[in-house]
Amino acid sequence: MANKCKVSCIGYVNRVRDNVLRVKKKGLAPLYEDLRAADCVVCGGSGRSLYSLNAAMSQIALSQVGWRNKVVITPDDPGFPGKSMYDAAADLDRRYKKILLLMNSGSGYSDDPLVMAQDLARYIDETNSTKFSMGLLTSASESPLAQVAGKYGTVVTIKGRGKLKPSLDYSETGMMGDIFELGTLELLCMMIEAIFRNLDVDEVFNLCEEEFDNIGTLIDANFQSETYTQLVDILEKRTNVFLGGRGTANEIAKMTGVRLFHMKTFLGDNVFMTRGVNTPHPRAGDLEILLSYSGESKPVLLWCDVLKKFNGTVLAITGKENSTLAKKSDLKIIIEEDVKPGTPRRFYTRAAFVLSPLPVRLVERLGQRGLKPPEYILSWYHSVTQ
Repeated sequence: MANKCKVSCIGYVNRVRDNVLRVKKKGLAPLYEDLRAADCVVCGGSGRSLYSLNAAMSQIALSQVGWRNKVVITPDDPGFPGKSMYDAAADLDRRYKKILLLMNSGSGYSDDPLVMAQDLARYIDETNSTKFSMGLLTSASESPLAQVAGKYGTVVTIKGRGKLKPSLDYSETGMMGDIFELGTLELLCMMIEAIFRNLDVDEVFNLCEEEFDNIGTLIDANFQSETYTQLVDILEKRTNVFLGGRGTANEIAKMTGVRLFHMKTFLGDNVFMTRGVNTPHPRAGDLEILLSYSGESKPVLLWCDVLKKFNGTVLAITGKENSTLAKKSDLKIIIEEDVKPGTPRRFYTRAAFVLSPLPVRLVERLGQRGLKPPEYILSWYHSVTQ
């Protein structure tokens, strides 16, 4: 049972923590062991839930020691061996000894992971293959997706927003799926770290509790900071926003971009991923948010230079105070971490949490101006973009 003490001044962050620590160890253990044993993990989800899952699982690729040839793929990867999960299953069956279809869906009704699960169930039924298992993190244990995943693997229930009614106090409720998506990101990242360190499933919860103290401190230090205030000053103006990073950082950028998109579109502006297919040239006054742990990624530095050339403002989220990106940027948030090269990093999860209240601050500012966007408007933008 979660300790009721608060780790942050922001209500939904405390709710995320409590929900993660209330996950039942007995329910998590089978998924933990399946993830530990799998030599191939296929990720399934939609929108921010998928970005959350991808960000966590990408830590496997970043880690250079401790894994035994574990491969992580998604249906969007160029090398995915089929047009569907059913088509790919036969090839995966030949290549790997243990394959886990790992899905993340708060509602359990998202089409993409549901179709993947149904396709894999069809293959298993037709071939009687014993190499596959399914894992699902969801808030809806009775959903169609949970029914399929539970038959062929493990369903882990982690609460999301629950019965909280729509409210303009987003610092308490989060925006739509914030509570679930941030919770699964943290839980999955700590599962990866525990597996990397060869720990038992019990230690996952200890790692989570320890890390939430760090996250709460980071959020509180930044939420009322001058940097955050300057960001909101820019966001409430008629500006477009660009977000970018490489690898895991890009998944975190996309998580942030979805929520900012809802708010900025409401204001008549737009949000783009850097180097996206529809990304226009920036304009003077636009804002760019760039994430890089090292602050030395050449593509990210190039994006920074381009935005600066157009007289825009760059916010750097980096783990290195003296990095090139930090020095080039107009604003910066430094999330330092003492971690050995080639081991899982907490930087990316911390960055997701630190950036998550940014739309909340924007809503608060708009409220002070007399503009209070109802959540059903934001939900409509959400429904037509995912």
